Amino acid sequence: MNDIVYSETTHKPNAHRHIISAMVENETGVLARVIALFAARGYNIESLTVAEVDAKERVSRITVVTTGDDMIIGQIKAQLERLIPVHSVYDLTMECKYVERELALIKVRSSGAKRVEALRIADIFRARVVDITTQSFIFEITGECEKIDTFIEMMRPLGLINIARTGVVAVSRGPSNLRDKKKFTSS
Repeated sequence: MNDIVYSETTHKPNAHRHIISAMVENETGVLARVIALFAARGYNIESLTVAEVDAKERVSRITVVTTGDDMIIGQIKAQLERLIPVHSVYDLTMECKYVERELALIKVRSSGAKRVEALRIADIFRARVVDITTQSFIFEITGECEKIDTFIEMMRPLGLINIARTGVVAVSRGPSNLRDKKKFTSS
């Protein structure tokens, strides 16, 4: 059923991928409420990452990648902003220049010429070998989603076994600071 909602949203002519960043209180149940908000309205979450960014103030950053037109993204932002433990919500895609990265671990089983080819491709993509046996490799790769997607597709015919991805993390570029300045500026 979620695939249908996702397909309808992403096939709209004006639907685009958006990275939404929310600064929230680091307390029990906040993530569940954010996910419930998306699920209740039929919005798809393509990627979700959460981590504490300020232990003293107990603040975490939630980064959500979703797809929608301007109206849907506006609704998502407005609904997130209404949640009590949310400090701020930004659509990085629309409000600033940003850097995004994802980390993936890719396990490949190969031998002979395919093994050499897997290492050659990993070198081109700047993937690191983090585990090696006589039968397999585990590569670590970081970068934009498209880079990781391409690396995975290159590894498929060489013996791809397993994939683990972290999801997107993103932050604004340059001097602009999308965090609450009074709480998060360095002293």
